[in-house]
Amino acid sequence: MKKIIYFISIVSVFLLSSCDDFLTTYPKDALSPSTTWTTEDDAQKFLIGCYNGWLWGEEFFYLDCASDIGYSNFPWDGFKVIGDGTMNASNPGNSFYDFKTIRRCSTFLDNIDKVTFTDDAVKKDMIAQVKIIRAYQYFKMNWWYGGVPIIPLSESASEAQVPRNTEEEVKNFVFQEIDDALPDINDAPKASGYVAKGAALALKMRSALYYGDYQRALDAAKAIVALNQYSLHPDFSELFSYAGKTSKEIILSVQHLLPDAAEWFITIPNNNDGGWSSIVPTQNLIDMYEMANGLTKEEAGSGYDPVHPFKGRDPRMAMTVLVPGINWGNNYNNILNTLDVNTPDGNKNGNYPQAADNASKTGLTWAKYLLPFSQYGGVLDPTTTQYIVFRYAEALLTLAEASNELNGPSDEVYNALDQIRNRAGMPDVDRAKYGTKETLRELIHRERTIELAGEGHRRSDILRWKDNSGKMLAETLMNGPLNRVTGTINYSESDEFLRAVISGTEKVEDRKFSTYNRYLPIPQTNRDNNPQLEQNPGY
Repeated sequence: MKKIIYFISIVSVFLLSSCDDFLTTYPKDALSPSTTWTTEDDAQKFLIGCYNGWLWGEEFFYLDCASDIGYSNFPWDGFKVIGDGTMNASNPGNSFYDFKTIRRCSTFLDNIDKVTFTDDAVKKDMIAQVKIIRAYQYFKMNWWYGGVPIIPLSESASEAQVPRNTEEEVKNFVFQEIDDALPDINDAPKASGYVAKGAALALKMRSALYYGDYQRALDAAKAIVALNQYSLHPDFSELFSYAGKTSKEIILSVQHLLPDAAEWFITIPNNNDGGWSSIVPTQNLIDMYEMANGLTKEEAGSGYDPVHPFKGRDPRMAMTVLVPGINWGNNYNNILNTLDVNTPDGNKNGNYPQAADNASKTGLTWAKYLLPFSQYGGVLDPTTTQYIVFRYAEALLTLAEASNELNGPSDEVYNALDQIRNRAGMPDVDRAKYGTKETLRELIHRERTIELAGEGHRRSDILRWKDNSGKMLAETLMNGPLNRVTGTINYSESDEFLRAVISGTEKVEDRKFSTYNRYLPIPQTNRDNNPQLEQNPGY
């Protein structure tokens, strides 16, 4: 079942017809000898090499499996041990410690001055794109490991065996790379999948927010709004489907063209749909959704019924998660049942969590990117689905969070949140209930979680968010049992959100999180290759 992901950025395919001979002549990792740095066409080919494989789309789903809202069932995928807190240097799970793209980018930057351009602005834009790609890689590694070596240009593999820079040094390097790139990068990309000003600002915004630089994050979010290029897609669910590929909400995405550049979707669907249920949401996420009237399920008068917990919720729930009882093909009477061992005809229910390795252990499946299921062929068929790296909703959520942290409640914050909520059919924020920085912070955290669920933000958020005592939220949320709900499906019920009759819970796994788990262990193989790499404390 171990999967092999064949990934290539759409930009590689976009120009493949003009550079096929070039890319097949020299190893892609080497990017060819310096003798090829002669023409603008050479430079363009090297730029494509920097994009090739710089992002793996499914990583975003897997990252949420390392948080309280997601679960990964198979150890070989690399995220189960991060999610349950058992990772160590010898078994670190998925490794983000990878300098391959950085090496390509540095080779580009070290050689680009050898090429004479007819338009210097073209050269500056290409350099800026590469700096943003490299900054993204350094930001990701720095965030997860807390300091990595900054490798100067032109260093050989042996010269790269250097100690780690501090987290602060790498953060400052990333910030400076972004700031250096912004004046020269084009306002709009020449094609989908290329980095332009919006994506550069989005990286500035995200990295600043993660590191608690709220003013920098707010400035970047406002700059994205001021570009007047982006707006919320009117249909939340459609945004993540084939039909949403050209949405104005998308700032940057990893797109694919058939037949060469594609991912599959076998990791997401449940067993009866032929999937592996490798990456699934949890009941913790379901519990965060407000009721459709804007009240939380705990509030008096909300209308929440624990026997029918999927009824009357924020519409984004059903557009993000496939819950038991909904109308869904490949099941008895076309009703999704993850609660009963057998279906009413006496046959084994293939989607019951314990029925098969490939059945969702939480009883839930991601709907985001999967809807409508009819857009796909077989689960192993290559797809042209894009994975969104940055989108406008993140800018609005960042604007709201940073502004509230700096200045407290304001129309600026409320209006940003209202746009996101109203798009999904939810009411405006209750200004009286959420009228202080603290209460509004709680709402912003919840809104960010449910809006961006399945997009890889949650673990980072619960690492950077603190409780009143100053502890990371992960220290509370990631310790203890991960549970799923139990019950039965009432097939005679016509309302799909009333069919699930919940009677209790059952443990999926035990999880633990220690303070030192803020950072991941540096894989022992990397330390063997570079003896000067110090391990993170606790591992």
